[in-house]
Amino acid sequence: MFDAYVRTDPRLEHVCEHLAAARSRDDVVSALCRWTRQAVGCDGVAVALREGAFCRYVAENAIEPLWKNQRFPLADCVSGWAMLNGATAVVPDVALDPRVPAAPYRRTSIRSLVMAPVGAPEAVAALGTYWCAFVALDAETVGRVEHLARRAGEALARLRERDPADPAAVA
Repeated sequence: MFDAYVRTDPRLEHVCEHLAAARSRDDVVSALCRWTRQAVGCDGVAVALREGAFCRYVAENAIEPLWKNQRFPLADCVSGWAMLNGATAVVPDVALDPRVPAAPYRRTSIRSLVMAPVGAPEAVAALGTYWCAFVALDAETVGRVEHLARRAGEALARLRERDPADPAAVA
């Protein structure tokens, strides 16, 4: 049902076209960072890649610096929670959600977020979207983020199938 909506929304369709054309993991990450803010209507986007028991934030597009180039244990961050659980974290208030580590978020303007796992059956990354205001995160907004995360996962799977020996093709 949501896929039919995507075909009528040029912002989401645009991101999906870039993901489908990706020729490397970096292309997938770049497409997510460049276009997701506009497609979802959020104040910031971050992409975290799974690296064993850690996640590394490899890219962001936000109104302020967030987590780029930082590593966190999967068990200690909301992107890790999304990857480990294979589920989307919908967080209307970062100060009240136990999946969100309080200390790092205190120094940011982030108030609400959606963090979606990328890849199946095991997540290899996470797509984070952030808002500086407390936002009622409705099903349509969450669906947009999840749709883009699914398409990114499909793009990464396609790249792995094309060249499984290429370490840059997998997260």
